[in-house]
Amino acid sequence: MLDLFLLAVIGVITWCVASDGAWGAAFTMISVVIAGLLATSFFEVTATFLEQNIANSVEWQHRWDIIAFVGLFAAFVYGLRAATEQILPVDIEIHGMVFDIARWTCGLITGWVTMSILLTALHTAPLPRKFVGFAPEPGNRGGPIGQMGPDLKWLGYVHLMTEKAFRRGANGPIFDGATFPFYPGDEFRILPSFPIRYASRRDRYYGTAAPAADGGTLGSGPRGPAPAASPGAPRF
Repeated sequence: MLDLFLLAVIGVITWCVASDGAWGAAFTMISVVIAGLLATSFFEVTATFLEQNIANSVEWQHRWDIIAFVGLFAAFVYGLRAATEQILPVDIEIHGMVFDIARWTCGLITGWVTMSILLTALHTAPLPRKFVGFAPEPGNRGGPIGQMGPDLKWLGYVHLMTEKAFRRGANGPIFDGATFPFYPGDEFRILPSFPIRYASRRDRYYGTAAPAADGGTLGSGPRGPAPAASPGAPRF
């Protein structure tokens, strides 16, 4: 089931983007990659803002993440694509073979990146830890595409870009870049935790987490107001 959804996303996006011609496909590909980086980096900040200012019930605490993620991604893609129309309002003629290779290549890359971003967004959905073939661990998914872990590769790419290309100074924020010592006395090391954090939250939300020592459920009960978040900082 999961792979059918992923294949459908790749196929539809590839066809739609390639239909826009070589230049349009190239601009769309660039817009999708940049929009994905921005949405992944800022959705937790946005979700915290929405939670604090609109609704902060337990149900809405678990809904805002995917709403913010997908909403920001769509908004950034629309805005960037509209801006690129002003850069090159008229297509420049190129050789027919180059035209076809460029539009289908850019379309396929755009489809794959979009699929990876949407698969990443599924981690934040208020659904069980495992659903319709999706699991946080690629090895537990059904189908070869899901098992390739395109979502984890996307998370790694965002982490790399925020750590290297987009970081401001040695102490600037890194996406999913919490630091912990691996053992007592060890230096602080970056320990990405995105899949683990959201898988644990889905466990708690559906009451499937391991019981606590006092007989209760880990994380049971409503959470308090979310603390202020910064770009790239974990929300919980």
